[in-house]
Amino acid sequence: MEIKFYKYQGTGNDFILIDDRDEFFDITRNDIISSICERKFGVGADGLILLRKHSDYDFQMLYFNSDGKQSTLCGNGSRCIVSFAKYLGLIDDKCKFLAIDGPHEAFIKDNLISIKMSNVDSVIKDNDSYIVNTGSPHFVSFVNSISDLDVKKMGAEIRYSEQFKKDGINVNFAQVSDGIKIRTYERGVENETYSCGTGAVAVALCVHKLNSFKQSPILIKTRGGELIIDFEFNNNQYINIWLRGPVELIYSGDFVCK
Repeated sequence: MEIKFYKYQGTGNDFILIDDRDEFFDITRNDIISSICERKFGVGADGLILLRKHSDYDFQMLYFNSDGKQSTLCGNGSRCIVSFAKYLGLIDDKCKFLAIDGPHEAFIKDNLISIKMSNVDSVIKDNDSYIVNTGSPHFVSFVNSISDLDVKKMGAEIRYSEQFKKDGINVNFAQVSDGIKIRTYERGVENETYSCGTGAVAVALCVHKLNSFKQSPILIKTRGGELIIDFEFNNNQYINIWLRGPVELIYSGDFVCK
């Protein structure tokens, strides 16, 4: 079977997108998903995203990590699928779509794609670090310098610790000097990625919790580029959270499934 795919990246977080409005793709075939995402013998990507029809929304998004398993919300992947929907002629510059955590709004302006995130009720302090769910669970640790960190090793130690090994968690290391810089270990990829949208949102909210004078918008520097997070803080709740940044269609092709 040949599968038409489109390769996108959002600040270096790369994805394989498939137009699955006819629902031909078997989502139980984790082996096919992981083989397409494999970087040496497949196309290579941090994850795979299916675009499907939905009667109440412009489209539905199904997201799978590179291990082949369906996962929670992917922020950069959401921005990529909005660009993909526009490419397919399904939307103009605004849309509403359904993801695993519920409905989302999005718009395109000045070549940047913004998606509205779910509200965040709490940022939990965990010793010297923080835990926050921004559609996906995140652990945030503030460090003096992120440049020399072994993110894969340190991230895996936290992700597979007794506290988190059952469901896993994404691990972010953040530096707040010379701007806000982050590096992220993603569960399901089990490695560092160049960028993580939900992780950038998590770090922005933690920075605000640490320094309430740090107001929206907050610019986050990832290894793959810059993301901007807008939000409001009202009655101890983060609302009207928007994730904004660039997206690029890299290439398209056909993958032959064996």
